[in-house]
Amino acid sequence: MKVASIEDDPAQAALIKKIIESAGHECESFRDGVSIIRALRSQIFDLFILDRNLPDIDGQELVQWIRNTVGSSAPIIFVTSYISESFVVGALDAGADDYIPKPIRESELVARVSALLRRSYPSSRLDSAILQIDPFSLDAKTKTAMLHGKDVGLAPREFDVAMYLFKNIGQLVPRDAIEKAVWGRVIGPDSRTLDTHVSRVRMKLGVRQENGVRLINVYSHGFRLVRVGEE
Repeated sequence: MKVASIEDDPAQAALIKKIIESAGHECESFRDGVSIIRALRSQIFDLFILDRNLPDIDGQELVQWIRNTVGSSAPIIFVTSYISESFVVGALDAGADDYIPKPIRESELVARVSALLRRSYPSSRLDSAILQIDPFSLDAKTKTAMLHGKDVGLAPREFDVAMYLFKNIGQLVPRDAIEKAVWGRVIGPDSRTLDTHVSRVRMKLGVRQENGVRLINVYSHGFRLVRVGEE
């Protein structure tokens, strides 16, 4: 899994990165809010760990931005020296899923990260070749996409686009991230290739409200596939 750590203290950032990578995950460090906001234009992260006191933006404001822009599926952990009841309540109300006090204890951080990842990304979504989100089923081995048990006939690149969107359901998926994953490069804003493939996926796979999902085009950012009622 890919973790974003937003921490302006180099020593703390290095410690968090070491702990997360020792647990078998990727970890990319950012020193301020602007850096992570820029990164989210082209990358997807499965979990965020952030400090409250960043040099350019309050941590709770950044949580709200992530929730409003990226979506609600990626868990967020606050790492902070402030453990008063009012702060904890404010952080959770802003959209954080958990918090851990400083000084950081390695085993506690690993345990909390693992628990949130298990809850947010069930093993069936991560480990199986077949991605099942009723009434849809996508088989990575055969590149077959089904709706209500019937093959909808996606072309290989269309399937790859669909699989990427469904694997990241609930999250904002940047255009650049889809292009890199499917075509191996960024195609560029002047091309309609991605839009054409997304349109075909939407039509062929029946990505619409009556089938329980909606595909939202987030202007200048990318796409977000959401379950109906979770927008």
